[in-house]
Amino acid sequence: MFCILVKRVEELHMPRLLLASTSPRRHQLMNEAGYQFEVCCSNVEEISDESMNAVELTTTNAKLKAEPVSHANSDSIVIGADTVVSLDNKIFGKPTDLEHAVVMLTQLTGRTHDVTTGVSILSHNQKIDFHVITEVTFKPLTETDILQYLNLINPLDKAGAYAAQEHGEFIIDKYSGSYTNVVGLPMSELKKTLGEEFKTYPKSTIS
Repeated sequence: MFCILVKRVEELHMPRLLLASTSPRRHQLMNEAGYQFEVCCSNVEEISDESMNAVELTTTNAKLKAEPVSHANSDSIVIGADTVVSLDNKIFGKPTDLEHAVVMLTQLTGRTHDVTTGVSILSHNQKIDFHVITEVTFKPLTETDILQYLNLINPLDKAGAYAAQEHGEFIIDKYSGSYTNVVGLPMSELKKTLGEEFKTYPKSTIS
């Protein structure tokens, strides 16, 4: 397990806020929202169970990421998250290689799929899990379009082999719901839950 101090928290009269994720996109979203937090991750292995739907899988993996960190930091609030793409009840995780990425994007082209993020928030006396689903519609893409897009990004660390925030305009026609959920964290729902249930707020909202 390792922890990285992203923003100092000692001047706030709030518990430490820990993000149990190595995703730079989630780090960026938390920073942009104004939270003071630390990155603290365990080496837990995510599960991949074909019997689970997207909500069950992401919520379970979010808990798996958050629980070891919470056990080791009982005085802190810990956030775990997991994101997958799904189409026709088939879950698209991260591609294993570039060829697999091409296959994924070919299956998604011209169609509307779901992006599901499960979130688990733990403290010493409270546990809250929730999920958010965003619908994303791809443009009709040729094989050339797909290969050109993959030359612009690294798809191997991204669910569904794409990133809305990285040249997403080349492949995405429209989306319905939370944009930040597609990036990796549903920030509106997360802010509401942290504020209402855990009394934890971005620094910019504290006077």
